[in-house]
Amino acid sequence: MYGIGVFLRRAACSVLALCLLFALLVPAAAAPAVSAASAALYCPATGEFAFTQNADARRGMASTTKIMTALVAIENGDADAEIVIPGAAVGVEGSSLYLKAGEKMTLRDLLYGLLLQSANDAAEAIAIAIGGSVEGFADLMNEKAAAMGLTDTHFTNPHGLADENHYTTARELAKIAAEAMQQPLFCEICGARRAAIPNGEGGKRYLVNHNKLLFTYAGAIGVKTGFTKATGRCLVSAANRDGVELIAVTLGAPDDWRDHATMLDFGFSAYECVTLAEAMQDFGTLPLLGGDEPGVKICTPAAVRVVLPRTRGSIVERIELNRPHFAPVYAEDIVGRVVWFADGREIATAPLAAKHYVGKNESSVLRSNYGKNTTSKILHGLQDHVAARR
Repeated sequence: MYGIGVFLRRAACSVLALCLLFALLVPAAAAPAVSAASAALYCPATGEFAFTQNADARRGMASTTKIMTALVAIENGDADAEIVIPGAAVGVEGSSLYLKAGEKMTLRDLLYGLLLQSANDAAEAIAIAIGGSVEGFADLMNEKAAAMGLTDTHFTNPHGLADENHYTTARELAKIAAEAMQQPLFCEICGARRAAIPNGEGGKRYLVNHNKLLFTYAGAIGVKTGFTKATGRCLVSAANRDGVELIAVTLGAPDDWRDHATMLDFGFSAYECVTLAEAMQDFGTLPLLGGDEPGVKICTPAAVRVVLPRTRGSIVERIELNRPHFAPVYAEDIVGRVVWFADGREIATAPLAAKHYVGKNESSVLRSNYGKNTTSKILHGLQDHVAARR
């Protein structure tokens, strides 16, 4: 038997991490009309793209590049490490923090400058500190893209200034953003409306996030804007409403703010977060052999929630229990699992744990041969229990 502590450590204290979410068709609603040359609307919880438009066309991504820059920096650096600004990072064209050679800043502060101010000098300072050079850091970015299975993305720099060999697709950029949003520090920074960081002279640089959706769209939580003459307006946004998180991407979009509001509205009308079980929810009693009680109450140790399309069939659950089961049983022992299905496909699974201790009764062991047949019949009924939930 494995205790619940082992399970929770593996599952990051949430059964949600164990949910085996699947591909279900998005409702056949009218697709949003957008101005973008390429667009994608992604639901990370299901791995589904609710909407795409030329989503696999390779295009420049401008400063949305900095999503990958930040992700690679966070994964390979120390946020509190002090970085001495190299001369090579000073005076880079485009958006800037106006860094000075020899100035000292933490990686964390540079990331704020990177994601809020979209500072190209911060991008190069980070690249040189983490990768040894701009080229070395680009190699790290490409290695990360390859590790993610991205085949239509290539980086030559950390800021997104135009280069014909620097490209991605709306579909793959959405996946990069979803990966970055797994990092708490990235979420903290890209979701900040304003910030203040040192200016190297004892004062502050005051930053305002360029992402207008953080100020205008309910539930917006990130992530990054971008623009060059060659690529046009580029935008990656993320929003969360009622437990549903969506990521929208547009590349080459003259009316990007409107596009994103339209796409996100469409997505939230298509998906919902469903609670399959609450923490410590009772799932009946498991019969025991040789116990000082006839059985032990079982439960789901943590809440189980999944994101699903709103148009779906009934949700059905199946309880699967280890059998036969003998005392003693300790509180938090995993004794089985519950599996949920929708439209004939498995959507989630969670362990079933003993709620309390049941000791061994030596005298009952003498009667176990008699009780085994009866207990097996009861257990078989629980094993095959199927109940329509919704």
